[in-house]
Amino acid sequence: MKLTILGCSGSIPGSATPASGYLVESGGVRILLDLGNGTLGTLQRFADPFAPDALLLSHLHPDHCADFGALTVLRRYHPNPPYASNEHRLSVFGPEEAPDRLAALYAPGSAERAATDLSDVFEFRSVPETPVRIGPFEITAFPMEHICPSWGFRVAAEGRVLAYTGDTGPCGRLAELAADVDVLLSEASWQDSPDRPDGLHLSGRQAAEVAESGSVGRLLLTHLQPWADSAAILAEARASTSAPVELVSAAETYEV
Repeated sequence: MKLTILGCSGSIPGSATPASGYLVESGGVRILLDLGNGTLGTLQRFADPFAPDALLLSHLHPDHCADFGALTVLRRYHPNPPYASNEHRLSVFGPEEAPDRLAALYAPGSAERAATDLSDVFEFRSVPETPVRIGPFEITAFPMEHICPSWGFRVAAEGRVLAYTGDTGPCGRLAELAADVDVLLSEASWQDSPDRPDGLHLSGRQAAEVAESGSVGRLLLTHLQPWADSAAILAEARASTSAPVELVSAAETYEV
């Protein structure tokens, strides 16, 4: 199973990296985990943007879904698509509001919003309550603790398991999400501090504590905000777990 970082900046894109988005590949099947600002551009360096078999949105903050508007333009208006997009719709798993919210993202005005229906090129599905299979992947969603409905995803294939937290503060379901995974791709938006608000994001230390308690094989830190001290976040994470810890970078690829 291969993981490619399309973007890893938290809250907004950074000067050298798009916001959150990840490509996961196994057995010729490709899935996307989130598609934040700028990630469609990176995707084109690694795969035909028509190639992914599914998109899973952890939640609907722009830094995790803003490039959906660009993806709609591509799938509707590319002059030489590899297939008819309306006959091979992309499966999109997301919050219940996703079809309406993403149509509003795409449509430029109130009149068009009232008439816009993106189901011609997308097949919208709710985040699954039970594990779902997409080719070789078995994907399990876990509700996380954020200021809007948000999920983490546990992705298994080839006898390996990747867990992605999406955006979350500390919560009980994190332990289930991360238990015994080979790679935990965890947000670590800021340095640890008692002044941080609850139910929003993880610090480097908190992400590492999840990895340590879950016997994670490797911890990859993502979603660092551009103004954060990345070296300090990495240091506090490494001090809190025996697992190898890295900061991910846009356009980097990792074997799970």
